Amino acid sequence: MRQVRRAEAKVPTTAGRRAHNRKETVAGYGFLVPWLIGFLGLTVGPMIFSLYLAFTKYNLFTEPEWIGLDNFVRMFTEDPNYIQSVQITLVYVLVGTPIKLAAALGVAMLLNYRDRGSGFFRSSFYAPSLIGASVSVAIVWRAMFSTDGPVDDTLSFFGIDIGGWVGNVALVIPMMILLAVWQFGAPMVIFLAGLKQIPQELYEAAEVDGAGPWHKFRNVTIPMLSSVIFFNLLLELINAFQVFASAYIISNGSGGPAGMTNFYTLYLYKRGFADLQMGYASAMAWVLVIVVAIIAFILFKTQKSWVHYAGENR
Repeated sequence: MRQVRRAEAKVPTTAGRRAHNRKETVAGYGFLVPWLIGFLGLTVGPMIFSLYLAFTKYNLFTEPEWIGLDNFVRMFTEDPNYIQSVQITLVYVLVGTPIKLAAALGVAMLLNYRDRGSGFFRSSFYAPSLIGASVSVAIVWRAMFSTDGPVDDTLSFFGIDIGGWVGNVALVIPMMILLAVWQFGAPMVIFLAGLKQIPQELYEAAEVDGAGPWHKFRNVTIPMLSSVIFFNLLLELINAFQVFASAYIISNGSGGPAGMTNFYTLYLYKRGFADLQMGYASAMAWVLVIVVAIIAFILFKTQKSWVHYAGENR
């Protein structure tokens, strides 16, 4: 009898727990509803509509006209400015990203071996990442590298007369890369956090084996930091493909000189909002999405060959 009563007593307890869990689930979904509405209405919805516009001719004032793949064919066969924007963006990404990550890692390693004042230096190096994409910084950067600006005057003092970088076809891309590298603070902080997690016993064991600084860096630091390198590389590649504000401000929205600051997103903006070719701009946007997705897919697929995670047996 006692066992039967205990079994009967457990039934309402279990049912009560289920009811309580259902209430918690409903409450959780209730809190998610505002975010879901925003996500569907402000992200998914516009993305689907832009995908439709990519196959149309649309100028914002008339009904979209379905033209199939004409925008994509025109993009790769009839628009030399588009090809130039792709080439410029690739140079910016492939050159600027490694230099930025190298600078971030180098400074992070210096801060990792410095205790006194490390907080101040960490904040100082991180600050440019917070304001680097602002309009004011782009204006200051343009003034610094313009003719008779501080950089030009400094180089002239040492007998190097090359004029302003802003209007120089050969130097405007290096100037943009320098601006990107100057904003190395965010990946630096992530690298520094990763360096703090590397066990010191590994370095001590390497020293016992006679390893010097370079061997410890190559055989201990890089492997143990590979997951952080992968994370920073992925983020910085995606961010580099989206460069816009600095190029727009420095070139006054023209993409000059000679189209050398006509980065992909700036050219997309000009086509969509200056020339009112919204269908063509939508097609460009989806090509960029696909390219970035392919790069991310390749990185995730190849990470097993060079990324080491703690606890893995390789």
